[in-house]
Amino acid sequence: MFRPVSSRLKLAIAALLIGTSAPALAAPKEYVIEIEVPKIGVAEYHKPYVAGWVEDAEGKAVSHLLVWYDQKKRENGGKKWLPDMKTWWRKGGRSLAVPADGVSGATRAPGRATIATPAASSPLAKLPAGHYAFVVEASREGGGREVVKAPFAWKPGGTVSAVAKGTGELGEIKLSSR
Repeated sequence: MFRPVSSRLKLAIAALLIGTSAPALAAPKEYVIEIEVPKIGVAEYHKPYVAGWVEDAEGKAVSHLLVWYDQKKRENGGKKWLPDMKTWWRKGGRSLAVPADGVSGATRAPGRATIATPAASSPLAKLPAGHYAFVVEASREGGGREVVKAPFAWKPGGTVSAVAKGTGELGEIKLSSR
């Protein structure tokens, strides 16, 4: 025989469901970028220049997240090789004054590099809701060039998870929240 659920039981179930889902609804504390630079077996290896940015659904760069290049060359000589990252350069790199505080950094050796930024000060915090792509480009002297895109949907203050994998100059790239 079927018995109707009491109002008290309904309220208890609702409270339980709300209580267990509250942590999932919490805004992230930080956004994390992970970029893998693979070890390539060549006689003369040069660390790659790497740029990372966010593009909107039309392919327009809306935020520069990182630019790794040789900043220690005399008289900022490493800057002259930035146009070798052709896609980034055309999508706004040429108008970015480098070194840019919080964006520019030194080139990285092979391995996995992780950058975390507080959610409140992240460039993502300024994006309107929509569909985007986390894009990373690497270019290496005497080597190749590669662009990898990881699409994601964005809601301001929300979580993000974008992952893609390169096939040559880049390994896995990842944009996430925690």
